[in-house]
Amino acid sequence: MKKIFRKIHLWLSVPFGLIITLVCFSGAMLVFENEVNEWFRRDLYYVETVKESPLPMDKLLEKVATTLPDSVSVTGVSISSDPGRAYQVSLSKPRRASLYVDQYTGEVKGKSERSGFFMFMFRMHRWLLDSMNPGNEGIFWGKMIVGVSTLLLVFVLISGIVIWWPRTRKALKNSLKITATKGWRRFWYDLHVAGGMYALIFLLAMALTGLTWSFPWYRTAFYKVFGVEVQQRAAQGHEQKSDAQKRDTKLAVHQEKKREENEGRKGERSGRAENNHSDMYSVTSPFVYWQEIYDKLRRQNPEYKQISISSGTASVSFNRFGNQRASDRYSFNTDNGEFTETSLYQHQDKSGKIRGWIYSVHVGNWGGMFTRILTFIAALLGAALPLTGYYLWIKRLIKVRK
Repeated sequence: MKKIFRKIHLWLSVPFGLIITLVCFSGAMLVFENEVNEWFRRDLYYVETVKESPLPMDKLLEKVATTLPDSVSVTGVSISSDPGRAYQVSLSKPRRASLYVDQYTGEVKGKSERSGFFMFMFRMHRWLLDSMNPGNEGIFWGKMIVGVSTLLLVFVLISGIVIWWPRTRKALKNSLKITATKGWRRFWYDLHVAGGMYALIFLLAMALTGLTWSFPWYRTAFYKVFGVEVQQRAAQGHEQKSDAQKRDTKLAVHQEKKREENEGRKGERSGRAENNHSDMYSVTSPFVYWQEIYDKLRRQNPEYKQISISSGTASVSFNRFGNQRASDRYSFNTDNGEFTETSLYQHQDKSGKIRGWIYSVHVGNWGGMFTRILTFIAALLGAALPLTGYYLWIKRLIKVRK
């Protein structure tokens, strides 16, 4: 039986080993992307001076809006519990664009954008640097190759378990040791065998969750195991996207109207009182109740990690283990600032929870810094396994020829 699994293990690893190495190594590089970015660009993510209180949110966001082109509008803001972190202001376009803003001075610190190195690693990890054809036509070969390699990695890992499985307790103890004093060949062998076993659970978890982004049929089956139909999830996602687009459009109309009114008032309001200006400003500002919403949510959730607000919706996330995308969601009336709906995380639908868990398990942040470190090490071991396997295989071929 083990001979069959040895052949499976070998002939699946040989053609796809280098691809698995690239995918695992690039994935390891992405584990601490945020920490690396914040280390090198601290001036972007943190304010220079923490003052007693930030600017009112409507004044702050209106100030940011005046710096944007007419075709771009402010769609939301994310506020950390750390008073030293700058506000992250979301924009209507391009997709997922945002700015970091000093909430105490209103200074726009810069754009949120992926560095060249991490963008390269992300494209390597997901698509082997391939690009999708315009209009999503044809086969996305990079994504397909990564998906097939990841699927075969699962079979390679399972066959490795069968090959490795020791017969005695003493053999088990010896097979989990990595020896560095008995020559290079023994070291690479131990790293391949023992290292593979140490990283096995994390590599399987990353592979099984990563496949949900590669194949629709796999994603359907994966969700079905947890009692969720993907079609229903997709429909809900489309509906939520449509609602978000409507809110963004409404917000953009508000801001455009504000600009037009400000331009029209320049020649006719020189003699009016300042209090009348403030009243008109408050009435036309689309952000007029955002500060009030933030203050309410902050008082209700003193242990929050981040509060995000957009037109008509808000969310609160916490520093907890598990699904790192978990959040309590709120809806509010944009005309008076009153909450209209509350959706706590424990009462939300399964599809959203599963999506969050898939991501959290895949990147390893479900257990905090400890599991992220283990995920980083496991991904590096995953990158080393094919290389050590190639080394042992070539050595064996040379020995057989001799």
